[in-house]
Amino acid sequence: MTERNDAASMGAAGQAGAQARASREGWQSWVEPDHPASALLTAQAVRARCAAVTAAVAAGDSQWFSWHPERVPAIADYVATTIRSRYRDLQVPYHSRWRHFESGGPGELRDRWGILCERAALTGDDHREERARIGIDLVIPSVLLDAGAGPDWRYRDPASDLSLSRSEGLGVASFDLFARGGFSATPDEPLRSDAERLAQIDPSTLATAFQVAQHNPLVGLEGRAGLVRRLGKVAQATPAVFGEPARLGNLFDYLKAHASEGRIDAAFVLRTLLVALGPVWPGRLQLEGVSLGDCWRHPASPDGLVPFHKLTQWLTYSLLEPLEDGGLTVTGLDALTGLPEYRNGGLLYDFELMVPRDASFAEAVHRVDEPAIVEWRALTVTGLDLVAEATRQALGLSAEAFPLARVLEGGTWAAGRRIAAKRRPGGPPPFAIDSDGTVF
Repeated sequence: MTERNDAASMGAAGQAGAQARASREGWQSWVEPDHPASALLTAQAVRARCAAVTAAVAAGDSQWFSWHPERVPAIADYVATTIRSRYRDLQVPYHSRWRHFESGGPGELRDRWGILCERAALTGDDHREERARIGIDLVIPSVLLDAGAGPDWRYRDPASDLSLSRSEGLGVASFDLFARGGFSATPDEPLRSDAERLAQIDPSTLATAFQVAQHNPLVGLEGRAGLVRRLGKVAQATPAVFGEPARLGNLFDYLKAHASEGRIDAAFVLRTLLVALGPVWPGRLQLEGVSLGDCWRHPASPDGLVPFHKLTQWLTYSLLEPLEDGGLTVTGLDALTGLPEYRNGGLLYDFELMVPRDASFAEAVHRVDEPAIVEWRALTVTGLDLVAEATRQALGLSAEAFPLARVLEGGTWAAGRRIAAKRRPGGPPPFAIDSDGTVF
């Protein structure tokens, strides 16, 4: 396809076409560098705004939380112990959606991706770039479908008869839907995600694929379907990145065209996703016509705004493996931040790095836009940096050898699940957040 190889050269024409399509939809799909929203669409902005919130809490200026950095060594020891128990050789993979695709029984991994590639005759170096495109086709919609499933939902894997819950169940369910051609507009090419098909996904399609029933409810079903439909429409409106006709896997060619000697910076990958996919997220806060996505208000931020971009950063982490399989080296991984969600944030909360001032805080169901929840998430981002550094010291590893993407996987996310299981039957988060399926 010419569109794949020339994606970068489409430049202004592609952007102009995207903006024309976007104006008809009521959103802007390309953000120029001098736009006021542009400064918020970076991991640097996430880290800086979260640091400002943390500084205010540490100074005692918060009505919601107090800050206890003296707890960091204890958390790091717990995380290091978790890493050593799971990866005795300390060869920890990236924290990404691919770990969920490997879910099996207790202590067992299943190479679903390898089996899929073998069946499609896509093994070997001759197919590495197309394999990368297919991996991107798989992982983008799967990440968008990864918001918390709720405590009562399960997915029974037809291949193994395993009953999988939460992120593992969502991952395998979305993998199976993709493998059946659920995101393809081309019947004889099932392993692809075409914008035309994505734009047609409805709640009933997802309900069937995810085995949703009255006794097996999935949180945020409507929101998930809406995200996937918007993903298709946004991809169609952004030919500079996704080609024409739009396919998600064409992102590989766009990034390859912007790589230097096969090296691409993680910050560039994230920036591309934030700009190209920004309109996918439901309309919340906007700045001069640009949706800010996972960005919320908090009084301690200099301009009152705190971005997190949790799912987009999770997607960036999840793109590392297909990009590397396709021959690209992703650099600067620690420019990305930790992910402020209920496992990482729950770990820090359970270890009392942040302590609610209201003793009844955990008894209520909270909204994602509450300043208290925004503050907890900001403290999580800052806290994960502190814990990551202390964990590396405990393990005797450098940041280069053990980037944040590995600390999270080894790691804080697993430790958050571990401490939750010890403290609460069934291992739920320490408090409840009302989710619409588009944030957590």
